Amino acid sequence: MCLAVPGKIVSIADDQAEIDFGGVLRSADVSMVEAEVGDWVLIHAGFAIEKLDEEEARRTLELWKEVLEHEGTSYR
Repeated sequence: MCLAVPGKIVSIADDQAEIDFGGVLRSADVSMVEAEVGDWVLIHAGFAIEKLDEEEARRTLELWKEVLEHEGTSYR
């Protein structure tokens, strides 16, 4: 099973971007997508694999939240 999580790009330098995952910043490679600061992207294994619109990203985050709550784990 592979997991991918949406995050919002806050900065880009070359092919590396800082991604905001609900207040947690991580670096990811964005060379496989055409993305800009402010875009939502789906991150898997340190790579942006797809660009998302904000509504789709928020729906996906809500689903993750439900899964984690069901498993007894906090989202934040």
